Amino acid sequence: MSDAAKPLPRLVRDLMSVGVYTCPLETPLQEVARSLLEGQLEAAVVLDDYGHAAGFVSQDELVRALSLGLPPSTPAEELMNPDLPTIPPDIPLTAAAQLMLDQGVRVFYLTHHAGGIEYPAALITYQHLLRLLAMHSPDDLHDLGISASRKLPLEIFLERRDAARKRFSSRNPKHEE
Repeated sequence: MSDAAKPLPRLVRDLMSVGVYTCPLETPLQEVARSLLEGQLEAAVVLDDYGHAAGFVSQDELVRALSLGLPPSTPAEELMNPDLPTIPPDIPLTAAAQLMLDQGVRVFYLTHHAGGIEYPAALITYQHLLRLLAMHSPDDLHDLGISASRKLPLEIFLERRDAARKRFSSRNPKHEE
């Protein structure tokens, strides 16, 4: 599709990313910080034992933990913000940007309800909005929005499994698979 024919993102669903980094309640803050840095993420959603979003740990909470002198082994549950910032997918991006400013957050989550569980399914961040502002053509945003091409769940699983194996092997050099 040519640049002229491709519509500009107007709604949150046109610019969001599907897939959200999550962690269990007991995840040490050090591990959360590493994951945010490696993934260039704003925050991690903390899930309870039933898979519900219990809260989130953003870069702000991690810096606060450092200022309070909390040990890196502190579980995410102790520092998480229980108020997950959510937004519907069908509001204008200009409204989403204003809500981020008004609420003092750099990320909003879009949640999905299935089988009695509410969980984060997508997100929109300052980075998404900056990419929109900086784009030269709509093709610059090809990986964002509801219509973006995505990896199959099996591909994602295999990548995560292989990364976990690699991390385990690097921490346990005598272990052989």
